[in-house]
Parts: sequence; C-alpha cells; structure tokens
Amino acid sequence: MSTSPAETANHFRVLILGSGPAGLTAALYAARAGLAPLVLDGTQPGGQLTITTDVENFPGFADGILGPELVENMRKQAQRFGSTVRFEQATKVTLDKSPFTVETDEGSYTCDSLIIATGAKAKLLGLESEMALMGHGVSACATCDGFFFKGKEIVVVGGGDSAMEEAIYLTRFASKVTIVHRRTDLRASKIMAERARKNPKIEWQLNKEVLEVVGSREKGVSAIKLRDVDSCEETLFPTQGFFLAIGHEPNTGLFADALEMDEKRYLVVAHPTTRTRIEGVFACGDVMDPSYRQAVTAAGTGCQAALDAERWLEAREHH
Repeated sequence: MSTSPAETANHFRVLILGSGPAGLTAALYAARAGLAPLVLDGTQPGGQLTITTDVENFPGFADGILGPELVENMRKQAQRFGSTVRFEQATKVTLDKSPFTVETDEGSYTCDSLIIATGAKAKLLGLESEMALMGHGVSACATCDGFFFKGKEIVVVGGGDSAMEEAIYLTRFASKVTIVHRRTDLRASKIMAERARKNPKIEWQLNKEVLEVVGSREKGVSAIKLRDVDSCEETLFPTQGFFLAIGHEPNTGLFADALEMDEKRYLVVAHPTTRTRIEGVFACGDVMDPSYRQAVTAAGTGCQAALDAERWLEAREHH
C-alpha cells in the first residue's frame, strides 16, 4: 500500500521559505488556523532584521527593540501555536506538480501550499570592513537607522535614485551628508539629482571609490578610505556613519523559471492578494516589495499570505 503524502512525516499543508518578519508572521497566522506550517530558516535566519541593532519603528515597542530580539520573539510566538522552524536552506523547489517539492541541504519536503518569504538583501561593496561594522556605524537602510546619526557627519554611497532619496532623508538627522559615487555622472533621474544638488546639507565626492571603512564595533565608524578613479590617489575621508544605497537584490534565484518576476527580479503577485501565477504559491515581504522594505510592511504581507493560503486550501478541500 503506498503512503499518500499527507501521511508522511515530511509533508506539510503549508511550507514557508524564510524566517524574517514576513515568514514568521505568515507562520503565526497559519499555525493559529491549525495548519501546522513548516518554516525553513534559509541563508539569513531572521532576515535583514538580524543585522539591524536597534529597531525603533516597529509598532508596540515604545523604547525600541533589538532586531535579533524582535525576530526571536516572533519565532517563539509562531512556535507556540504549532509552527515547526528548521535551520535548513532550500536548494531546489519544484512547482510544476502538486504537491510541491522543496529540497534542502538536509532533506526533502512536500507541501500543498507554499509561501515564499525569502526576502531581499542590500547590495554591498564586498569589503570585509563593511560587513564587520554592519550595524555599528554601517547601514543599508536610512529609514531604519537615520535617527541614530543625529548631528553627525555621514556618507552615502551610490549614484541612483535610491542614493539621492536616502541622502535627502538623512539630512533630517545628520549635520552633513556626503554622497560618494565612482563616476562623475549620476544614474539618478534628473529630478532626484537636482533635489540632492539643491540641498545645502549635501556635499559630493564624485569619481571616487571606497576601499575601506575605518572604525571598530565598539566606537563605530571614524573614516573611509577613498581612491580617485582617474589619479588613483588614496585619501582618508573622516565620517561618523556609512550608508550603502546601491540597490537591493531579491532572493529569487530558486524560482528563476517557475514564477513571474519584474525587471528587477522581484516576484510578481496579483495585488491586493499575495498570489503568484501558480495556484497555491504565495509571496510576501521584501521578495515581492521593491517599494517599502520595512519590517512592519513585511509582517503585514506575511499575514495576508497566510490568510490567502488558508482560504485557498479550504476552497480546494471543499471542491
């Protein structure tokens, strides 16, 4: 007698890829609906919040909360209602037949519905010092961390619209913002570049590339080492904060041929739902959101994805 997938230990009605605010909120809602979801933690357990030291803009925490602590609370809450969380990374996902199959570095699972919450990662310059000081004076999110740089002089790296936006936003807090870009011309739209140029608090270091972020985890950032692209001359530029604004990359490699993506490779969903073009597959959080990228918006779409999955499973079962 063959075992139906529902009877095997590795089959789940809902499987969630990713354990940031989107994935864990989806897990909480799915678990409370009695769906006993499995959450696979992925490459960065807890998502981008784990590299954010203080989170002051998540509702309900009047004094702020540490990013890793917020994630840990969400994880415990999801587990309390019956979610299983495993520290495994999906290596292959097969979506062309139901149940779907997810292979990981540890084994293989099948599921009736899949919620993708694999997030996005900020593009980095690839310097050892920038990773070592991430959350200690180095940030990839102005709206998350700008407040901590009140009255300080800071640097924003990038030449596109997002760099101009972040720099302008940061002038609310910083005494001076210097935009560093490796070319003389900016990639930003004319209107955004103009806005930045007109801002009296913004200065420029163009045609320069960053070689190193100087500082320590205890004392934060004190300077950056720059190299002139033409003359190759190296200089030390004093600064107290270093913001990366060279874009984000959604973690969508696993779904390359299976799901619809936009030109920046974010997953496309049928708004206002979280449905993808494959029945039973839903996407939430930063993997489908190029615009907001906040913990609270990710959590909101995680809730939507769980409700969408629950309704989809119910409709299918009563068919």
